[in-house]
Amino acid sequence: MNFPPPTPFPPLILDDIKGAQKMLSGVSRVTAMEGSRHLSDLVGAPVQFKCENLQRTGSFKLRGAYVRIAGLSPVERAAGVVAASAGNHAQGVALASALLGVRSTVFMPVGAPLPKVAATREYGARVRLHGHVVDETMAAAQEYAHETGAVFIHPFDHPDIIAGQGTVGLEILEQCPEVRTIVVGIGGGGLAAGIAVAVKAIRPDVRIVGVQAAGAAAYPPSLAAGHPVSIGSLQTMADGIKVGRPGDVPFALIRDLVDEVRTVSEDELSSALLLCLERAKMVVEPAGASPVAALLSDPKSFRGPVVAVLSGGNVDPLLMQRILTHGMSAAGRYLSLRLRLTDRPGALATMLAVLSVADANVLDVSHVRTDPRLGLTEAEVELHLETKGPEHCEEVAEALRGAGYLVMN
Repeated sequence: MNFPPPTPFPPLILDDIKGAQKMLSGVSRVTAMEGSRHLSDLVGAPVQFKCENLQRTGSFKLRGAYVRIAGLSPVERAAGVVAASAGNHAQGVALASALLGVRSTVFMPVGAPLPKVAATREYGARVRLHGHVVDETMAAAQEYAHETGAVFIHPFDHPDIIAGQGTVGLEILEQCPEVRTIVVGIGGGGLAAGIAVAVKAIRPDVRIVGVQAAGAAAYPPSLAAGHPVSIGSLQTMADGIKVGRPGDVPFALIRDLVDEVRTVSEDELSSALLLCLERAKMVVEPAGASPVAALLSDPKSFRGPVVAVLSGGNVDPLLMQRILTHGMSAAGRYLSLRLRLTDRPGALATMLAVLSVADANVLDVSHVRTDPRLGLTEAEVELHLETKGPEHCEEVAEALRGAGYLVMN
């Protein structure tokens, strides 16, 4: 199906964002700022979190969705709205529509986490599951809009959406007027673009750093080309910033106003999420932890005070479990190794006593006795241990070697 070309929009200015802030008064929360002692020590300057994970619906998305829908004409409101999202935008549109008395339909991928689907329905939207990737879901929502006359609410590629998200930038300047660097995750670019417009208009000296997952980083090649380009494969746990092509409207703003775009690995994302949970007591989704991942990866490259935007906290519990395990492994909190010992009664107990003295917690033990590489009286043991970090891992392995065991990582 052929859709009409995008409508050209006037440039977004600070007054648009200030107008959005007035519109959102009493609707969205002025989310808290929380300091991070651990990151402050690493950076060598104060680091604070802007906690949009504590926003209504669990992310910043309500801001832009409400401003966009509130700006519709009576005729457009009567036709209803439609959106496509794997979770956060879906919930933002659903709640904004309910608050404004507008009928909403939200298309979500077939594999969307059940808690996000349930929350979207509870906010009042009619949910339709379609497609296995967001691009397919987006196409279905746009076709629905074309067939029914419902207004398609894009997750990031519209000035009203960006103006709503930009209110985060105004709040940062009010809550931390001494800020010198703002770090924010980038998917399609609506949040980063809105923050950049607001902040650079008032404090052009503030450095804005965008962060993308390395496995879904469309902005670096787009910025190099000078226009939005699509990337094929998208491989990241951070579904909130898993976008294959920048939006036309946010791209132009990010190109002109964002100082730098960095990428972070999956290991860095999971380590950041683990840090947020353990050190800051914050439940944050991988996309929301991307600024923290950037700070952890190169802390001395940021000029402080630094504000890291925790954009959302809607993470599926099953995914959280896998991510935390991955994060603990990436942080050196798990140690897996193999070693050989004499296959006789008491040998395993002797080896476990060495681990006990080394203060390593045994999670799993498995024996191999039938491998042709083993001698007649040998057995191979595979161990999975919980440790206190990389240095402790080395201490445990050295303790086993010191006790005479052949250790094979």
